Amino acid sequence: MTVLRARGYSIRTEQAYVDWVGRFLGFHHWRPADSLSGSEVTAFLAHLAVNRNVSASTQNQALNALVFLYRHVLEQETGSWEGFSRARKPKRIPVVLSRQEVAQLLGRLKGVNRLMASLLYGTGMRLMECVRLRIMDVDFSYRQIRIFHGKGGKDRMVPLPERLIADLEAHLQGVRELYEGDIADGNGEVFLPDALAVKYPNAAREWKWRYLFPSARLSVDPRSGRVRRHHVHESALQKSVKRAADELGLRKRVTCHTLRHSFATHLLEDGYDIRTVQELLGHADVSTTMIYTHVLGRGGKAVRSPVDRI
Repeated sequence: MTVLRARGYSIRTEQAYVDWVGRFLGFHHWRPADSLSGSEVTAFLAHLAVNRNVSASTQNQALNALVFLYRHVLEQETGSWEGFSRARKPKRIPVVLSRQEVAQLLGRLKGVNRLMASLLYGTGMRLMECVRLRIMDVDFSYRQIRIFHGKGGKDRMVPLPERLIADLEAHLQGVRELYEGDIADGNGEVFLPDALAVKYPNAAREWKWRYLFPSARLSVDPRSGRVRRHHVHESALQKSVKRAADELGLRKRVTCHTLRHSFATHLLEDGYDIRTVQELLGHADVSTTMIYTHVLGRGGKAVRSPVDRI
């Protein structure tokens, strides 16, 4: 764990990697990791792929965890097994809601969940990018939101929707009251990445570093043991969106990520170029963004079915 933290990995990645290393060692009857070679690694990976039939993303996460273990902890060469059966995720056309369906879905949500879902659709940000927003990331003057350390460790700017400004300002008043209460009770700290915490030792108690969507409860930081107010858990919004979609009777698989897909597709429908959409979504490769062009065709690439001519 020390090596993971020194390299700035998130606590979720840390927990996942530690879990996979434990499964790997357990699979080989808890033999020391430095006594296991590439053949044992490939046997475990083959077990996951063939016997457990885990998804492509799960296979790749297990492989990444073992590569990290051998390369950075044990400082051994990973050799040819590093590329063993690196699973390819199947390319699926994203589920997209119509504008009317988005309006109906947002109309079913209330309070903070509605505000967060509106930001997902209005900016195209990912769920965890929204959950982890800080007060200072919202720039009302320039009408933009900074996504700090998004997927791939990249920063980017997204537009701040005009119609959400009043709701955000009202929301911030409540967050401010919560912050002042925490300060008065001696619980005013918020989590900061290690490098920032060292460089700015007082920043953890400053207003601008607070989470935009703080949790209703204080919690104990699993790394430091300090009592802090973390951000809301993403599952609350996930459950609310699913429940709203079920209540509406939508016959699509609707998740929080569906709002991001809808954002991208609707921008392309409005005539924005693919490079602009790529930048807003934070895609490293434009080919990832191109998947949304497939959604725009009517009936399979705009082909008119012959049955419609009968």
